[in-house]
Amino acid sequence: MLKSFQAGGTRWSDAQAERPAAAYHEFYRDDFQPREHYLPLWKHIQRAGQRGLALKAREAHLALHNEGVTFTLYSDQESGIERVWPFDILPRLVTAGEWTPIEAGLKQRIRALDRFIHDVYHEQCILKDGVVPPELIYRGRDLCRDILDVDPPGGVYIHISGVDLIRDESGRYLVLEDNLRTPSGVSYMIENRLIERRILPEFFQRYRVRPVEHYPERLLQRLRQLSPRGAADAVVVVLTPGIFNSAYFEHSFLAREMGVELAEGRDLVCRNDRVYLKTTLGLRQVDVIYRRIDDDYLDPLVFRPDSLLGVPGIIRAWRAGHVALVNAPGTGIADDKAVYAYVPDIIRYYLGEEPILPSVPTYQMTDPQDRDYVLDNLERMVIKAVSESGGREMLMGPTSTAGQRDDFTRRIQADPRRYIAQPVIQLSRHICYLDGELESRHLDLRPFVLHGGDEIEVIPGGLTRVALTKGSLVVNSSQGGGSKDTWVLAD
Repeated sequence: MLKSFQAGGTRWSDAQAERPAAAYHEFYRDDFQPREHYLPLWKHIQRAGQRGLALKAREAHLALHNEGVTFTLYSDQESGIERVWPFDILPRLVTAGEWTPIEAGLKQRIRALDRFIHDVYHEQCILKDGVVPPELIYRGRDLCRDILDVDPPGGVYIHISGVDLIRDESGRYLVLEDNLRTPSGVSYMIENRLIERRILPEFFQRYRVRPVEHYPERLLQRLRQLSPRGAADAVVVVLTPGIFNSAYFEHSFLAREMGVELAEGRDLVCRNDRVYLKTTLGLRQVDVIYRRIDDDYLDPLVFRPDSLLGVPGIIRAWRAGHVALVNAPGTGIADDKAVYAYVPDIIRYYLGEEPILPSVPTYQMTDPQDRDYVLDNLERMVIKAVSESGGREMLMGPTSTAGQRDDFTRRIQADPRRYIAQPVIQLSRHICYLDGELESRHLDLRPFVLHGGDEIEVIPGGLTRVALTKGSLVVNSSQGGGSKDTWVLAD
């Protein structure tokens, strides 16, 4: 059936030949017939043909360009630091039946991880009971001893999170990573939706797509609720490292959509354990800071003394309870990739429940047996540095060279705590319209979760990241990945 698309003027390459046998396809079944919920979209693709799709793609690119939706690509040193956000016009569809366990699993996971962080910075029961090895925590770089026994406003550490999900060869959703520090991508989720509404308006009523555009409003509500001086008069700012950060577009987008100030560290000052914003009318006390700066750069008096990005004294003001920091300092202890392997046990320990969403199997390089196995099978593994993100310091075994594997072998042997390994899983695939052709690419999904203490809300959708390079499993935007709009369908 897919080859019939050739009649519409666009070549469909031999999908069966190019598709890895084990990969799950989001769009069509094993007999290459579109899945039932994709049928209306498939009929539209057939009617539109190459000319119609090309027109939609140009329209989308022009809109993104004119509205300045950009992303910084660190790996490209030749074409400048910014480029128009890469967006594929064909949406990904998630049925209500698929979404329900995802939503429940994410809520369960964030609830347990938040209790874990509180426990580690207070009683440390989970370490004393031997569920998580104490040395794993104490030998990591993410334990922030300066915030031991501090109670954050509202008792919540993980206010905002983005959890990376993949589908394995059987179509089962697995958690790949927990992003709990400063997860990015939510602005692109919203921009993708705005563009999709513009170029495919007829489908939103037909498909009953659940909205995501309300995210900034919900976020501002959550932030205001954390104000030590009450929500009504709360002064909220977004703290950014500045224009050279890869997610600067997102920082400015969220500040603009929430109607709050976007500030750099030099725009804030601490006096008497309070944080103030410098304005033309004088200093204005700040109650809540949505900080998009990592712990290391947040306060030079506590963390890195050479940092110029943060605000001297901000941690002292937070400790005194005069300002709320979102996410709370110290959350990195729970998304350390070495701790990731223990999340199922963490859920059982704090909630007395079985994990709803399984995790990708993970090998600890501090375990001699695990390490020997991984080093003997590097071609079939993904190696990750435990405290890195964005695809940095990662080895993709199947596409690596002998020299790269030797390099990572030396790194692992020199510092086993710094690395974990996971087996290569063929991420699911989806058709994309790329350079005038329909081709399949691997993808993942990053839903966003807001935690307000009594209530945890999962935004129905998320950022679908696409590996634009044929056959690649690297979907990270900072490494050249693209994106799709994600439609979660109502019942």
